Amino acid sequence: MKHIQPQLNKESFTCPSCGVLAKQEWVNRGMRFENNGNRNHNILGSSTCQHCRETSIWVQGKMHYPDTGNSPFPNPEMPENVKKIYLEASSISNKSPRGASALLRLGIQVLCKELGEEGKNINSDIGSLVKKGLPDIVQQSLDIVRVTGNDAVHPGQIDTDDHKTVGQLFDLINVIVEYMIALPKKVSGIYSTLPTGKIDGINKRDGK
Repeated sequence: MKHIQPQLNKESFTCPSCGVLAKQEWVNRGMRFENNGNRNHNILGSSTCQHCRETSIWVQGKMHYPDTGNSPFPNPEMPENVKKIYLEASSISNKSPRGASALLRLGIQVLCKELGEEGKNINSDIGSLVKKGLPDIVQQSLDIVRVTGNDAVHPGQIDTDDHKTVGQLFDLINVIVEYMIALPKKVSGIYSTLPTGKIDGINKRDGK
């Protein structure tokens, strides 16, 4: 299901507590006014998810609780050591997109090790995976996170203070996990249910 980022007074979005796209019940307290008299956003607000009934707290247009940022939930097949980094990056993404980008770069370094690489040099690990037949879409996703994360540590030409940029990195981490771990696991499970004779015939055809 598509991830809809939480936004102030938005009728529905992906709940930061349960991960379900659900309608929100809003309660707002007070308005802030600019010097010209124009009304700006609410000083304090809360939204309650109609699915799980958990509440999020908003101060001056930003969600302060739960402190999970606006990133999508991690792919269920994400390795625990990668997930830990992912969730840490998510928790600071609103306050420090640059810091979140750097953490996600570390996340793919750990992920490369989970995929059988050394986990010391991301660029070399990606190159090794490409030689092993890594799909282009996964290679490009890995390199986007790598390059953007590098710029977060060593500023270059990418605006790593941009919330939209870091939001895309979370999406790409999930894409990588989906292609490299979740899909192979799912297909392998279904394939193993084929009759043994059929599998033997396929292996013979492919010279295995």
